[in-house]
Order: sequence, then C-alpha cells, then structure tokens
Amino acid sequence: MQAPDQQLQQPDRPAPRKERTAVTRIEERGSVTAFTAVLGLALLICAGLVVDGGAKIQAYREAYAVAEEAARAGAGQVDIDHAYAGGRFEIDASRALAAARAYLSSSGHSGNASLSGNRTVQVTVTVSRPTVLISLIGIGSVTATASASARMFQGIEQGRS
Repeated sequence: MQAPDQQLQQPDRPAPRKERTAVTRIEERGSVTAFTAVLGLALLICAGLVVDGGAKIQAYREAYAVAEEAARAGAGQVDIDHAYAGGRFEIDASRALAAARAYLSSSGHSGNASLSGNRTVQVTVTVSRPTVLISLIGIGSVTATASASARMFQGIEQGRS
C-alpha cells in the first residue's frame, strides 16, 4: 500500500449539485397557452393584411389599366366631319363615349366615361376582389377605384430629350 500522502489524487470535479425541480405556481399555469393564442392571432392578422392588401393593390392596378385603355379607345374617335371640313381634329362625343363603354364591357368591368372639353376622355373604373383571410372577420371583398384620361393630339409634337 501507498502512504497516504502518495495516494493518487483525482482531478478537480465540481461538487454534486442538488437537482432543481420545476415548481409551477398556480397563477402561472396556462400562461404560455394564452400567450401562444394571442401571438397566433396577431400573426394571422398580419398574414391577412399582407395577402388581402396584395389583393387590394392588384385590384387598383387592374382598375387603372382598364381605365387607361378605355380612355384611349374613346380618345381615338375623331369627328370626321370637322376634320374634313376645317382640318380641326376633335373627338366625336357620342362615338368616344360608346367606344370607352364598349371597352369597359368587353373587359368585364363597369365604370363611367365622360368628356372634358373636345379633346379629352375621362374614365373611372371600380374593381372588387374577394378577400381570403380578412373575410374571417367579416370583410368579404376589397374595392379599388381608379381614374384615367386620354387626350387626342393632332400632328407630331417635338420629342423629349
């Protein structure tokens, strides 16, 4: 046997700790569930704003595009009698409004067409899109309204640099 002062020494180890046991207070029970429910609802609302907000933007872009094209269709209707008689190019009011309305109906949209002076056609279109997520809170669709105008020009204008 070895002398006590020559005994092998073991490496330093931390002293064993007492294991902690989870103590749940009665008033804290279920707090994670409530937090998760509130957080889930907040995320669902954010997703609804993103998805259905995108639908609103898409509806506006479509309304604006249709309004522009309908206005162009109307502005292209020249009053031929004035053009041949005096060389003045003006819009034929009845044909212009009919052309703008025909474009609206062929595109499947409704709107209003009007004249501003004798060279400009203005069109307003409203487009609705169904909602996906915010329909859960009672908002079934989003609506966007856009207006556009087109002006008839005569001849060639100087180009822009």
